[in-house]
Amino acid sequence: MRIPAHPSKVLYAGCSPFPQLASCEHFAGSEKMLKKALQIQIERSVNEKSIFDITADCEDGASAGKELEHAEMIAELLLSTENRFGRVGVRIHDVRHPAWRDELEVIISRAGQRVAYIVLPKAELADDVLTQITALDELRDRYGISREIPVHILIEAPSALHEAWEIARLPHVEVLDFGLMDFVSAHHGAIPATAMRSPGQFSHTLVARAKCEIAAAALGNGIVPSHNVTTEIRDTTVVREDARRARLEFGFLRMWSIHPNQILPIVESMRPDFAEVNEAANLLIAAQDAAWGPIQYEGKLHDRASYRYYWELLQRAQTTGMVIPDDARMRFF
Repeated sequence: MRIPAHPSKVLYAGCSPFPQLASCEHFAGSEKMLKKALQIQIERSVNEKSIFDITADCEDGASAGKELEHAEMIAELLLSTENRFGRVGVRIHDVRHPAWRDELEVIISRAGQRVAYIVLPKAELADDVLTQITALDELRDRYGISREIPVHILIEAPSALHEAWEIARLPHVEVLDFGLMDFVSAHHGAIPATAMRSPGQFSHTLVARAKCEIAAAALGNGIVPSHNVTTEIRDTTVVREDARRARLEFGFLRMWSIHPNQILPIVESMRPDFAEVNEAANLLIAAQDAAWGPIQYEGKLHDRASYRYYWELLQRAQTTGMVIPDDARMRFF
């Protein structure tokens, strides 16, 4: 009996599949908050998969002068049984900070097989990013880490925004993040403080332009755009609305969380529409039954271009913990 071809095998001839990442990236710095986040990650998992990633923060989480001790603590957590899903990344210091090389070596030498990704902050130029990526690859070679370690880049400076497309094309880059607070601060008062929160962050022209350019550079290079934090931690309706606008109006597919209360509102707002999920499942089943040739579905012609759209939508539904129709789940997941 012939086994039907899986969409990941037939829909990306000559190009790389789009990264399928959790729609929420939760930042935590202290050991206490990281352990709490790991526990929530387990409690909120669906079908033994995490619905959000955790970023362990060396940059803002470490006390001055204690950077290496902090990195060592994070490496221990990466190796612990508490890291059940292997979806914990690490943000190190920027290229101008004296501790970044040592932090990176601690993480790669001790937990290079377990770290999900490395976040590089405060880049000003593509060359800054390349310097740190080159160091990462050198450490991988030195410590025999054959697996690729993805890199997430924080766009926080106007100069980095100018080079966003070049940065997005660098090796191992998987995500472009927008750092709203630093971006506003870098404009020397020309952008008001109201643009650091809603609704100003979506309506101020310079900030909205930055979001559009980051999303376009990421998506245009086949990587994920990740939206900045929401500073509101009590009113979850604000968090939901920010995540909804980020996804629907600006094309972001991932968003930061800085408090456990924000995780579920972000995940739920970043999910595809339920009706689209069912449509995607039915269409892909019909396409697979037709060996991925063109088909007519509900009076419309579909081919591999639309199949890719619906396959990526179905994958996003799965990574956000949505219920996938049984036939599609058994065929594709």
